[in-house]
Amino acid sequence: MQLNIRLRFPRAFTIISSFLMLTALAANAQYKISGTVIDDKNRPVKGANVYLDNTLDGGTTDSLGIFRFTTSEKGNQTIVASEVSHENAGLPIVIAGDMSGIVLHMKANKVRDLDVVTITAGSFDASNDKSKTVLKPLDIVTTAGANADVVKAIEMLPGTQQTGTDNGLFVRGGDASELAILVDEMVVQNAFFSGPPGVATRSRFGAFQYQGVSFSSGGYSARYGQALSGVLELNTTDMPDKSTVNMGINMAGIYASGTKKWKNSALDFGGGYNNLTPFYGLATTNFKFYDVPVGYTGNLRYVWKPNKDGILKVSANGSYTTSGIAIPNPYRGIVDTGINTLNPFARFGTDSAIDFQTRDQYYYTNASYRQMFKSKYSLYTAASYSLDSTRNSFGANTTNPVPIDEKDQRAQFRIEGKDYFTSRLNLMVGGEVQNFSISKEFTDTLREHFSETQLAGYTELEWTPINILAIRPGLRYEHSALLNTDHIAPRISMAVKTSSYSQVSLASGIFYQNPDNLYLLAGLRPGQQEAIHYIANWQYSRNDRILRIEGYYKQYKDLVLEKNDSIFDPNTYRIITPYTVVDNSGYGHAEGLELFYRDKKTVKNLDYWISYSYIDTKRKYANYPYEATPTFIANHNLNLVAKYFVDKWQTNFSATYSFASGRPYYNPEVPLNSQTFLNDRTPDFNNLALTVAYLHSFGKWFTVFYLSIDNITNQHNIFGYRYNYDATGAAYGSPNPIVPALYRSIFLGVNMSLTQFKKDEL
Repeated sequence: MQLNIRLRFPRAFTIISSFLMLTALAANAQYKISGTVIDDKNRPVKGANVYLDNTLDGGTTDSLGIFRFTTSEKGNQTIVASEVSHENAGLPIVIAGDMSGIVLHMKANKVRDLDVVTITAGSFDASNDKSKTVLKPLDIVTTAGANADVVKAIEMLPGTQQTGTDNGLFVRGGDASELAILVDEMVVQNAFFSGPPGVATRSRFGAFQYQGVSFSSGGYSARYGQALSGVLELNTTDMPDKSTVNMGINMAGIYASGTKKWKNSALDFGGGYNNLTPFYGLATTNFKFYDVPVGYTGNLRYVWKPNKDGILKVSANGSYTTSGIAIPNPYRGIVDTGINTLNPFARFGTDSAIDFQTRDQYYYTNASYRQMFKSKYSLYTAASYSLDSTRNSFGANTTNPVPIDEKDQRAQFRIEGKDYFTSRLNLMVGGEVQNFSISKEFTDTLREHFSETQLAGYTELEWTPINILAIRPGLRYEHSALLNTDHIAPRISMAVKTSSYSQVSLASGIFYQNPDNLYLLAGLRPGQQEAIHYIANWQYSRNDRILRIEGYYKQYKDLVLEKNDSIFDPNTYRIITPYTVVDNSGYGHAEGLELFYRDKKTVKNLDYWISYSYIDTKRKYANYPYEATPTFIANHNLNLVAKYFVDKWQTNFSATYSFASGRPYYNPEVPLNSQTFLNDRTPDFNNLALTVAYLHSFGKWFTVFYLSIDNITNQHNIFGYRYNYDATGAAYGSPNPIVPALYRSIFLGVNMSLTQFKKDEL
């Protein structure tokens, strides 16, 4: 009997399976849908999305306006066509089989130039075309005063401060820690090369590795967090156009890079050697470089397009740098009484200058994948890891220097999906996890360490119900394992067109951020800090001219405040001990007005812009005994940038003038009270820079020779003052100005490429 059952079961199973398959095929029959999309003048509409409403089925029109797709839907349906420069068109149809000859008529938008309104509040873009970016690679390299540094170039835009002696971007009243720098949506933990206290170093970003830079000075997307002031986002290049080789030599070193392109993939590679001996040989430095900065860099990247709507990017970067410099002693005035054993720098309290040596190794890897599905859904996922290991030596010229060994690590993962319901409505949902740690070791007995894991989830809706209105509400959830905190941060932005070429944008949101790493390293665990942004701007854009006026108000809450009983230490590199008493009772505000005007049209080959920022800000935080304007703030900032290309000479001239009003500094020779605290000001900042770039070709090699002179008039800009203190803590003598490593610099270099440079990139 068992044998009979086994013989009959396959036959029965086959009959039943065949029946089910036929039923399934009948239920899921694929019908062919085709037709044409034309405008109100009977011209074909290219690139229109044509789909069945509330389904995933659809296609895109070709150059003749023809669309084709298949569907398993049947019965009453609505077919929709959408395209950014036309109003949506819809047509009811009944699907009972294959359909052809469908004609959809689309009307052109009544407004032009800024056809569909785009939200700009807080997010800086120099063009109404959102596919364009603020700064292109050669734009960064050849802009006078930028010194080919990505971050330095951003200082030419509204909302930023001139730094001079500090690393980072200082945005709208926030210090450098309040800005997040990202590469392909991944946070970069150590964005600048390691260096001594009080000496600004370059960012780690090579301009040619990125296809563009986007800068948000507030009210940014729910996609990002842990930044009270803004974000600087760098986007790596996608699939290159062709294989090429680039080489360069300048007064700071040499580099070479190349690209090998295949049909659906490409490999980028590069490396460089930096040695500032020629540079400092011509420059007059304010500090002695007894070990001139030397370094090696390398990068590798692979790009693969598995299909027309997907792209994978994997990259790795590394660097090794060394330097030795005699700097003004930031700890001068500390008296070693034998009691302050937690401060290893106390014995250097009488030295006016200290030798500082740096050895830094840095590694960064990033992988990302983006995929579109039938023009209806997109998926983005990315992961990264970074390691920065620094061995510093403070007092390297002494028999018993203090080591400052630091190791920073960060690993993170992000996944994000987007549903394009229609061309006017989409929903983004995503999440991320980050784990990072910082360790510092000063002596055998003095070590500091913390490790943090942060989780976040976010969602954001983009809705353009009509051409003149766009709305983008968002919500972000953040969890800190180290601080055991949970926060929900709502954000919203919107824009309304006021004419064919102008619009008004608004943005607001709540932003949270961990306390400064100095407190976390000391074992202190105050709560997260908070900022609330309110932003409004008006923008006019027409014929390569743009005028933008933006105002903002920022409220700081729950800032970390040290309980110091009206005692102030102006040293930003002071030691925070486990016995420091802190809480989140700090507060502050920042409000300001910004102007940006750019004109690329009026004069042929001339591109110039004007950016002006006014800020009024005060805060009580850190070890401030009273509310005051921070020492890194200039109330007025002005940048005038001009570029002019002379066709006959194939030469581009770029000039930049930068102005900043005086910054507050601490004067210990006046009584300490709410009226005098940080009430003195440094002289105004002035800087005039010039860059000349000459295009020439040697056979197949396209070459740019460039000469850059920073601070042509040799202004002795001052960023504050240091005072001398006696054993009782009283200031004496004349104050010592805080100055940059050098006042004026001359930089000469050449870039060569097998790909032709375009003059509009200069």
